[in-house]
Amino acid sequence: MEQKMFCFQCEQTAGCKGCTGNSGVCGKQAGIAEMQDQLTGKLIGLARTIDGNGHLISHAANQVVREGLFATITNVNFDKEALSALLRRVDEVKRQIVPLCYECTSACGKNDDYDMEHLWTAGEDIRSLKSLILFGIRGMAAYAYHAAVLGYTDPEIDHFFYKALFAVGMEDWGMDELLPIVLEVGAVNLKCMELLDKANTETYGNPVPTEVSLTVEKGPFIVISGHDLFDLKQLLEQTKDKGINIYTHGEMLPAHGYPELKKYPHLKGNFGTAWQNQQKEFASIPAPVLFTTNCLMPPKTSYADRVFTTEAVSYPGLVHIGPEKDFSPVIQKALELGGYPTAMQFTGINGGRTVTTGFGRHAVLSVADKVVKAVKSGVVRHFFLVGGCDGAKPGRSYYTEFVKQTPPDSIVLTLACGKYRFNDLDLGTVAGLPRLMDMGQCNDAYSAIQVAVALAETFSCGVNDLPLSMVLSWYEQKAVCILLTLLHLGIQNIRLGPTLPAFLSPNVLQYLAEHYHIAPITTPESDLEVLLK
Repeated sequence: MEQKMFCFQCEQTAGCKGCTGNSGVCGKQAGIAEMQDQLTGKLIGLARTIDGNGHLISHAANQVVREGLFATITNVNFDKEALSALLRRVDEVKRQIVPLCYECTSACGKNDDYDMEHLWTAGEDIRSLKSLILFGIRGMAAYAYHAAVLGYTDPEIDHFFYKALFAVGMEDWGMDELLPIVLEVGAVNLKCMELLDKANTETYGNPVPTEVSLTVEKGPFIVISGHDLFDLKQLLEQTKDKGINIYTHGEMLPAHGYPELKKYPHLKGNFGTAWQNQQKEFASIPAPVLFTTNCLMPPKTSYADRVFTTEAVSYPGLVHIGPEKDFSPVIQKALELGGYPTAMQFTGINGGRTVTTGFGRHAVLSVADKVVKAVKSGVVRHFFLVGGCDGAKPGRSYYTEFVKQTPPDSIVLTLACGKYRFNDLDLGTVAGLPRLMDMGQCNDAYSAIQVAVALAETFSCGVNDLPLSMVLSWYEQKAVCILLTLLHLGIQNIRLGPTLPAFLSPNVLQYLAEHYHIAPITTPESDLEVLLK
């Protein structure tokens, strides 16, 4: 029989309904999708084993839960061997926790792996709520993983993963039981983003506004993509004084704003745009590319020998750098390829030659008095947070046009890779402030939230009363947990696109519309007219 799959966790899912054939739109094969479902089912089985008994939770269990959930995010792990190793690790953790139960062959519901077919064939509202929980904790696990790499963990966050997984596996739970868990994902993800923010800033300093060149200088170089700043730091250390320049790609761009990373003179600039353009942009560069997290697309054979992976990301046939973090193969490949013989000038989507990043909450709040004065005097009329994931589907030009049409007395805050649609635009200044401020990676939504909360306190109002509108793009599961965090905070009137998630049933969507006034994007002109009111 042909292998078939079901997956509808990302924005590009086939027909806005779900990928059901032998492979997904992302390139994930049906066999890999099945293994990811098996892994999720085993993690739910592990949560059943724990069943609220915190004393059973171990360091090894927490690690495999974070890594297992992270591995199932879109465009992370396409590798059968890597997934097989994770499946074995979950079994070993269960064996260590309850050795007698593990050997028992009686089905009691306390140790059984969950069959994901029950989820995919459940009633649409239950499937929708459970999907929000599952996809939300998958995104949150990525943030918890990055924080743990830097030595920062939180028992409350780790324990919640088991609670959420247990809820996904409960067959007799309805909307009354599941909806509070959905909102709790948002609450715990706020703590998780705060933890990662603390890990990054205490390790690398508070980001500062930094102009980043899009020119690639002559000579050997390495492009590093993903989100993990620790991997970048290790690569910078290992390439020091070797005549190799380092260029960020995708969500690694904000690294240029961190003092402890920007001090390396061979961290030269940024190459390329958002993740979905990599097959075109990487096709002919004379340099290796290192992927540290998700957003890997199946590499074409023309450049697969130049792509390396590390951490949770994996693809069959590519060289994977293990936990020892010896990047010698990447360095050797860079020296072998030699780079460009002369400097190469690249541009952003709109023709810009530089982009600016580093407007984290410390940088923005350091000029809070100027912002408040500008708002009170009417010099600044409105703030727009235009951020989120980029993607390949038609319709994402909306965000470019939206930003272009924002009035000159407004400020645009942005974050995540969706900003590549417009981050090279010159919007000028207002009240002595840049009209376009890049706050960082997707997890830096925490910075944006803190800025909004601080401004609300200053003006003695609620966040929803601020002249602030959120226009978000989504693609994968980290966007899901961020959206749930915004809902947890009670933020309303969010515009979401380019399409609504396939896993939102009509009833769940209606609930979100009624309680939070979430609406799909329409046209830049129409949405601006409504939001500016």
